[in-house]
Amino acid sequence: MPSRQFDPEQFVQRAADAIVAADAEGSIVFWNPAAERIFGYTQSQAQGQSLDLIIPERLRHRHWEGYRRVMQTGETRYGTDVLRVPAVDKDGRALSIAFTVSLLRPPYGQGPVIVAIMRDETHRWQEERSLRQRLAQLEASKG
Repeated sequence: MPSRQFDPEQFVQRAADAIVAADAEGSIVFWNPAAERIFGYTQSQAQGQSLDLIIPERLRHRHWEGYRRVMQTGETRYGTDVLRVPAVDKDGRALSIAFTVSLLRPPYGQGPVIVAIMRDETHRWQEERSLRQRLAQLEASKG
C-alpha cells in the first residue's frame, strides 16, 4: 500500500478555522484564508498589522497586558483551554470567537510566536443569549 503524504500547508490553507500567528510585538505574521473569511481582511491587509485589527478597543489594554506577560515568561496559562472573547471584523461588526492559543519557538533563534486557532461562534452565542432571555421570561411569568 503506498504511503500517503500529509501536507500541513494544505491543511492550514483549507482549514475552516482561522489560524493567525503574531510575533513578540503583536504584529500578524500569518493569516490563513479562513481568517480572511471570518474577519474580512485579506492576507496582505492583515500581515504586518497589529492584532488590534480584530480586538475591540475596550479590551485592548487587558489583551496587551496578558500578551506581554506571555512573551516575558514564555508561558501561557491558557495552553489547552478554549477561550471565548469578543472580536471585531473589518466592517466593525461585533463577533464572538472561540479560540485556542499556543506559544511556539521557531527554529534558528527567531523570537517566539503566538498562534491562535479561531472559530466564529457569533450565531451560536446569539442563539444562547436568546434562549437565556426566553428562559428568564418564562421563570418570571411563573413567579
